[in-house]
Amino acid sequence: MNVLVCIKQVPDTEQPIRTKPDGSGIEEAGINWILNYYDEHAVEEALRIREKHGGGVTVVCVGPPRATEAVRTALAMGADEGILVTDPALEAADHLVTARVLAQVAGTLAWDVILCGRLATDDNAAVVGPALAEYLGVPQATAVTKLEIRDGTARVEREVEGGLEVLEVELPALFTVERTINEPRYPTLPGIMRAKRKEIRTLTLPDLGVLASDLEPRWRYVRFDPPPKRVGGQVVHPETPEEAARRIVAFLRDVARVL
Repeated sequence: MNVLVCIKQVPDTEQPIRTKPDGSGIEEAGINWILNYYDEHAVEEALRIREKHGGGVTVVCVGPPRATEAVRTALAMGADEGILVTDPALEAADHLVTARVLAQVAGTLAWDVILCGRLATDDNAAVVGPALAEYLGVPQATAVTKLEIRDGTARVEREVEGGLEVLEVELPALFTVERTINEPRYPTLPGIMRAKRKEIRTLTLPDLGVLASDLEPRWRYVRFDPPPKRVGGQVVHPETPEEAARRIVAFLRDVARVL
């Protein structure tokens, strides 16, 4: 059972993120770049599938050269192979371009299951996984909370509003996973040392037979702005509960305008 895991390198959300003065992006100096949290769970699920059914786990990432560290994190967790697709023409890639590039990579590999995190924590788009399944023409299930591989099929569970949805999906297929699907293992020291020695296959668009002109993004970022600063709240000292209620209602109606 060969599993392909698509991963992304994202800024650590535990750090403050600052935008550039001209609004063209975020200040990358001093940012700690990490493996996307949801993708950690995808890697962990792939390792569990391998432990139960045999086979191999390959991780693939589309990103700049620094994204090599995200691939090494997955290798330290236990993945067998790592691939990084990096090309200057991909700097402005949108989600659909990324999915098309991943589809090109997947077309060169033997796999039974593709796993992705449900979304990336830097944009919360949740587009790449479903788009990749469409480009490959395979079944998909998103936001999976439980995955059980059977003979030629997979039984998956998804939390939906008011209940639980259970699906049976024919393989090969793609699944995006929720963070509740498992608890990712920590890379061990031997795993980290082995990951440092493993060769990460680096590909460019020409290596994949793709022309940059064929990957025109359909949208672009116009401007980045930080959220507005929070202002201090108002403190009132009414003499009675009735007066407090009147003043709160007046604030919600006249100032906040939510009533």
